[in-house]
Amino acid sequence: MARGSRRQDSPRRRNRDRHGRGLRGPLYPATLPAARSRAERFDALVIEALEPIEARWRTELTQLDVAVDDVPEVQVEGEDGVVEDGNVPLARLLPAGSDHRARIVLYRRPLEARAKDGADLADLVHEVLVEQVANYLGLDPDVIDEG
Repeated sequence: MARGSRRQDSPRRRNRDRHGRGLRGPLYPATLPAARSRAERFDALVIEALEPIEARWRTELTQLDVAVDDVPEVQVEGEDGVVEDGNVPLARLLPAGSDHRARIVLYRRPLEARAKDGADLADLVHEVLVEQVANYLGLDPDVIDEG
């Protein structure tokens, strides 16, 4: 066998556990913000953007859920209630059905891809939430965002 080549049937060792000590511990303590995952940070952004809207429109939003999904599912052309950037949905308003309440779904990965930095992402999430709540209530987005 030539040097550097591996036999096909031999298992490949994992470099992270090469001395038998197990995987390394967490890089940051759980109490620091840096220990949160990107998804957890995005969820916190959504909650922060939703708080002022919910404070003002609480009674009108009692039958509305807000959810976060990583990426959108394949969509059918001509669907209503979709905020798109190009051909990629950023959020979707799902009307209430017999088995579920109305729901706004924000798509994390497309929103993160369009933001330049954290502040831009926070603004984009806020804008998309305002637009979706306005669609749900049948109002102008400026009415939802004022105050």
